[in-house]
Amino acid sequence: MFTGIIQGTARIAAIDDREGLRTFTLEFPPGFGQDLAIGASVSVDGVCLTVTEIASPTVARFDVILQSLKVTTLSEYRPGSRVNVERAAKDGAEIGGHPLSGHVDFSTSIDSIRSSDTNRVLRIAIPPEYRKYIFAKGYIAINGASLTVSEVDRAEGWFEVWLIPETRRMTTFEEKQVGDRLNIEIERSTQVVVDTVRETVQESLGKLQPLLEAILKERGQTLEDFFPAPKTLK
Repeated sequence: MFTGIIQGTARIAAIDDREGLRTFTLEFPPGFGQDLAIGASVSVDGVCLTVTEIASPTVARFDVILQSLKVTTLSEYRPGSRVNVERAAKDGAEIGGHPLSGHVDFSTSIDSIRSSDTNRVLRIAIPPEYRKYIFAKGYIAINGASLTVSEVDRAEGWFEVWLIPETRRMTTFEEKQVGDRLNIEIERSTQVVVDTVRETVQESLGKLQPLLEAILKERGQTLEDFFPAPKTLK
């Protein structure tokens, strides 16, 4: 498990491809790899990877299977790219962000960026099948960082997050540009609540649900607009 509090950025020193497998060699900041062992888990841009080799106190290797390359942005990186990294949380550790599994739900692109001296706002596209899980003021993980959704428009298919100076300093978000793709992990308790409510609504409405959804669509609304935002547990 991870907390979504990024502990630094790492540089991809090398990428080696074999059939159905890609090996990343990462260079970590000083101190990050202390007591890191083979078999340990590290979040790399939000993807839970397992250490397969320790090359030095600051260098480790990770094997990534084809499925992870398909679902995440790891297939797009090149040597020299920088990634957000976090060590797995230890028992009893403070959860500063929110609990993360490191299992990415989808990757998506940045629609727009607004910047000032103190803040940087990312507007991020949402695939249709995931829009029902994203609420304003709810948590979401972007490239492994636990962030709060400031605004969301399900009809247009986007949400926004604000990046404070400390987040900008500790992560790779300052380097991101419009069109760049990001890894997204949905907050699990929110997903469970939404799916449970939808199943209850389906059971209650039965054959009337498609008719109600059609009427709401004409008004620019969806059933999710009437669901209260789930309370997220830290």
